[in-house]
Amino acid sequence: MHTGRRYTPWEFAVWTKRDILCMFILSSVPTILYVLGCRFLALPWQPIAIVGTAVAFLVGFKNNASYNRIWEARQIYGSIINDSRSFAYSLRDSVGGKDSETVKRMFYRHFAWLTALRFQLREPRTWENMTIERYSEFRKSHYTIPEAGAKVEDELKPYLSKAELEYISGKKNKATQLTAIQSEELGKLKASGEIDQFQWNLLQQSIIKLTDNQGRAERIKNFPYPRNFASITTYLLFIFILLAPFGLLKEMERLGDGTFLAGYTVWLTIPFATIVTWAFHTLDSVGESSVNPFEGSPNDVPITQISRTIEIDMRDMLDEVSLPAPIVPKNNIVL
Repeated sequence: MHTGRRYTPWEFAVWTKRDILCMFILSSVPTILYVLGCRFLALPWQPIAIVGTAVAFLVGFKNNASYNRIWEARQIYGSIINDSRSFAYSLRDSVGGKDSETVKRMFYRHFAWLTALRFQLREPRTWENMTIERYSEFRKSHYTIPEAGAKVEDELKPYLSKAELEYISGKKNKATQLTAIQSEELGKLKASGEIDQFQWNLLQQSIIKLTDNQGRAERIKNFPYPRNFASITTYLLFIFILLAPFGLLKEMERLGDGTFLAGYTVWLTIPFATIVTWAFHTLDSVGESSVNPFEGSPNDVPITQISRTIEIDMRDMLDEVSLPAPIVPKNNIVL
């Protein structure tokens, strides 16, 4: 998540430098050929404008869908914050208070669940963008992905007993199995009479809510923005970028008619075509950079920071003194 007021123009320029160069070349080649005498290259601008209108609608649709996905992801983790807190104080006040070893064990197992879930959500998918050069370059110069440089087993070690860690390490969906262990322990507490039916129902409902939140996050992670919409947007955008300079040749040339600039204004095709095509392409890139809210991009939901915040709040409920430090932004970016 970017925590600054805005991305700087320089950051956008660096992020899209290859696109700018490519579009400058695509605008320059037909302009130079036109000046050299290839007048047939000039195309009527009307059909190109129709393609541009279609691209604008598709890019707008994609960006709207991207925003909806990232906003839903943030709502999911907002629910995880609230459900974690309510689960924590309900458990503490139902099972022996803050000095209870059972309470502490289940609190720390919840921290393990948060850790396992964020590692699972950061696993790469084939349709995600973080392997693309522009994204990897920006990442190397601005921030790091905490889950990329660590092993989940090492991160789980402070929270689990040796036996539980060995058991969880062999599971594919570690977060789900940790929730199952929590539910199993609640069942044992109910069977032993340490909690009554009402308390068990309350705590079990909290676990069910957390499981529902996990499933909603996994749905966004494992279901990409539909490839048919993504593909047609890419193809039409490419056609528009390719044709736009040809449609501007005559229009730019006419700007100099009757003035001392006659014959020279055609060169304005290069900067204007570059700007127009860059704007369309960058709008599409902005949507693409937000469409996968757990992949580790600078526009992601900050699930690592949120998990740390939950851990601090819950450990504070136990009156622990040595609380972990909050995660702060680096270069205005926090994950």
